[in-house]
Amino acid sequence: MTSLSDKAENALNETRTLILGAQVLVGFSFQAGFQPGFTRLPLAAQELEILGLGLMLVAVGLLIAPSSFHQIVAGGHDTPGVIAYTGRIAALALLPFAIGIGLDAYIAGLVVVGGGAAAVGLGVAGTAFALFFWYGLDWAWRLRDGPRQDAMTDQPEPEATPLETRIKQVLMEARVVLPGAQALLGFQLAAMLTDAFAQLPRASQYVHLASLGLLAVTIVLLMAPTAFHRIVERGEDTERLHRFSTAMVLAALVPLGLGLSSDFYVVANKVLQAPGLALALAAVSLVFFYGLWFGVTLAVRARGASRRGVASGPRREAGRGALPDLKPEARVSRAAR
Repeated sequence: MTSLSDKAENALNETRTLILGAQVLVGFSFQAGFQPGFTRLPLAAQELEILGLGLMLVAVGLLIAPSSFHQIVAGGHDTPGVIAYTGRIAALALLPFAIGIGLDAYIAGLVVVGGGAAAVGLGVAGTAFALFFWYGLDWAWRLRDGPRQDAMTDQPEPEATPLETRIKQVLMEARVVLPGAQALLGFQLAAMLTDAFAQLPRASQYVHLASLGLLAVTIVLLMAPTAFHRIVERGEDTERLHRFSTAMVLAALVPLGLGLSSDFYVVANKVLQAPGLALALAAVSLVFFYGLWFGVTLAVRARGASRRGVASGPRREAGRGALPDLKPEARVSRAAR
């Protein structure tokens, strides 16, 4: 039987695999609007590129969400709730990912074959292929296996996750976000050297510059735990390192959301030529990011605290070893041991 810690580590690795592909496509979509060939596309295709970018941002936001849930709700501990939440989020994120792949395939078809049924066929085939291997084939196997009891129900109440495991997982969560942020920063730096960027309104250029700064802040924060581990703790695993790493990962999500939304405004305004609509789309994306990464997780943690009857008493910080999924009798028995 796979342990909770192994399941959590596998879930993080799977999320990292998905988000790397999503973030590269987001970087391409951000830069596509600055390429000379983009203006030769039909207006409808340009608008579809904005739609595809929005869908990929949704996928990225969903795939980052398990990291904040793990740290805010579960305090870095491995619980059945964390495993279940990560699985649901990953399955949901694949849908906009698949549609985004289809839209990119359609635009590629427009460039090569010049539009018509062939381009539409490429787009539909791209989405259908992804949906088949990500949903259809998986559900067919699941139905063939028939109903079975979840292995997690056979496990005893979760114990506190060892410090070494919690540190390894929070550093892995930093690696989930870091490569994508670095790729986006590279794409956006290259975009500044294009002729299309020089033709942007001055305000959009400043917003883009601010977005670059926010992505740079994100990268610095995500790399800070490594320096702290080597310089301050000299390679030792400590509770202080875990608290610092958790704080850095969660803090990095703040400038990351702002940076993604800001550049979404720049690209949307360039294509749609409607500053008001572009600003509204950017605001919606920012609300989506912060609501998913912080709003939902804080609400779940507050509800869990209320169910445990500690909402009116002193609250323990989630980063200090709280185990939201432990039953009271389990905590008493553990203390007795």
